[in-house]
Amino acid sequence: MQKKKRTPLDAQQSHLWIIGGGIAGMAAAAFAIRDAKVPAKNIHILEELDISGGSMDGGHTPHAAQAWVTRGGRMLTDETYLCLWDLFSSIPSLENPDISVREECHEFNEKVKTHANARLIDAQHVITDAAKLGLNTLHRAQMLRLLASKEEKIGSRRIDEFFDEAFFETNFWRMWRTTFAFQKWHSAAELRRYFLRFIQELPRIHTLAGVKRTKYNQYDSMILPLQHWLVAQGVDVRFGHYVTDADFITNAETQERHASRLYVQLPEGTDQINLKANDLAIFTLGSITADSRYGGNHDVPALIRNREDHGWTLWETLAQKAPDFGRPMTFYGNVDEHKWESFTLTMKDDVLLKRIIDYTGNEPGTGALMTWYESGWHLSIVVPAQPHFADLPEGLYTLWGYGFQIDHIGNYIKKPMSEATGHEILSELIKQLGFDDILDHVLATTDVTTAMMPYASALFACRKPGDRPQVIPQGSQNFAFLGQFVEIEDDVVFTVEYSVRGAMLTIYEFFGVEREIPEIYNGLLDPKVGLKALETVFH
Repeated sequence: MQKKKRTPLDAQQSHLWIIGGGIAGMAAAAFAIRDAKVPAKNIHILEELDISGGSMDGGHTPHAAQAWVTRGGRMLTDETYLCLWDLFSSIPSLENPDISVREECHEFNEKVKTHANARLIDAQHVITDAAKLGLNTLHRAQMLRLLASKEEKIGSRRIDEFFDEAFFETNFWRMWRTTFAFQKWHSAAELRRYFLRFIQELPRIHTLAGVKRTKYNQYDSMILPLQHWLVAQGVDVRFGHYVTDADFITNAETQERHASRLYVQLPEGTDQINLKANDLAIFTLGSITADSRYGGNHDVPALIRNREDHGWTLWETLAQKAPDFGRPMTFYGNVDEHKWESFTLTMKDDVLLKRIIDYTGNEPGTGALMTWYESGWHLSIVVPAQPHFADLPEGLYTLWGYGFQIDHIGNYIKKPMSEATGHEILSELIKQLGFDDILDHVLATTDVTTAMMPYASALFACRKPGDRPQVIPQGSQNFAFLGQFVEIEDDVVFTVEYSVRGAMLTIYEFFGVEREIPEIYNGLLDPKVGLKALETVFH
C-alpha cells in the first residue's frame, strides 16, 4: 500500500515543543531553523536539568574544586557520521567563529592523527601485536552467517548464540568489544548493524586510525557551540521543566493521531501546554546516563537500581498509551547486564602522562583506547589531547577510563571495581601499567572522579521488533520520538549520529524539507572497502 503523502506543517505558524535538551532535541531545533525555516522564537526546549547536552557532558566534578569529569567519550568517523557533520558544518566554532565546528574538528584531526601503538596489553604489561586478529575459519564462517541473517530472523538472540567461546578470546573481539562497548550477551542484531556500518574500520581496528576526535571533550566542542548558536537565534530554552505526561487523540475513522497536551512539572508547581493544529511535539525517550552517581578519591559511587531519576519515567508513562510506543522495560530491566563505571583523572603534573608516552610511543590524543584484556575489571583508558577541557588551568592534565567487568575482582585490588574507591581504581591502573615506582606520587597528585552508570550499554539489550518505537509512529500528525531508544532502520545506536539522524528525519518529514538526507553508510556496498575488510578478516 502506498504511503499517503503528508501535508507539511506551516513552518511560520508552527511551535515546536522539544522534550529533552540533549543532542537529539538540540539537533531538531537546529534543523528546524536552518532547513525548515521555523522562527527560532517558536521553538521551545523543555529540559528538566539546569544544563543542556544530556549524556554529552563534561566539566567540573561535583566532588572537588579542581577536578574535571566526563562520563564517556565519543569516537567519530568521516564515513559513518554524515548527519552529524551536516549539522555541525553550520554551527560556528566558539573559539573561531569564522570556521564551523566541522572545520575545527577537521583541522584538529589533521594535526593530531590517531594511530594507537598499545591497543591491547596483557597481564605482564606487554603490548600485544593487535594486528593479529586471531580469527579462525569457524569464526569467519560465524561472522558471515550473522551478516547474511535478516534482522527478523535474528530477533532477540544474543551475540554468544552466533559465536563459540573461542571467538571471545580473539584479539578481534577484544578490540571490537571495547571500541563499541559490546558484551557477548548483547543483541546480535545490533552487532550485525555495527559490522555493516563500521566495516571500513576492520583493517585499522588495531590502530583506530579511522577515528576522528573533537578538539576538547564533546560538551565543550559540540554542545556549547550548538547551544550558543540556538540561543543566539532566539530559541526558548526552559530549564527545570520536566514533562511528566502527554495526551493523544486518535481519529477513529482515519487512525490519525495527534498529541494534544503536555503536562509539565516546574520548580514552582505544574503547568499544561495545549498543542495547536500546527504544533509539533518531539519526545526524547530513555537515557543511558540516568541515575548516574559520582565518587571521589576515598568513596564509592552508589549503584541506583530503582530508577530514582526521571530518565525513564516519561517513556514508561507514554508506553502505556499505545502498543507501538515501545517497551522501555526491555532496556532498563537488567541493570547488571548494562552497568559500567568510568573514571576521570585530574593530574596536578604530567609525570603519569610522560610515562605513558614513553611506554606506548603515543603522544596524548594519538593513542585512542588502551585495553588490559586480561585484567579482572577489564580496564581501558584513553589519553586525550591536552587540554581536554576548554577551561582546564595550565599545569593540570586529564585522562579517562572505564571498567567493563565491574563485579569481578581486581588483579591487585582484591575487590570488585564497583566497591573500590577512586584511589583504589587508580592504584589498580598504575599496577596494570607496571608503573609501581610512581604509584605514591600519582596518588598524591591526582584527583579521581568515578561515575557509576546503571544503563550505560542498555541500548544494546536484546530486542525484538516493537521494543523500540518508530521515530514517527504510524498515523502521527504532530509528534515524534527521538534518542537512542527509537528505531531507525539499519543505523546503529550508541552514536551521536543516531540521535542527529532521528532529528533530521523528523524535521524534514513534518515540514516537507526538500533536502537530501545523507544515506546510511554501508561499506559492503563499496567494492574496495568490502574487499579490504574481507582481506583483513581472512588474513
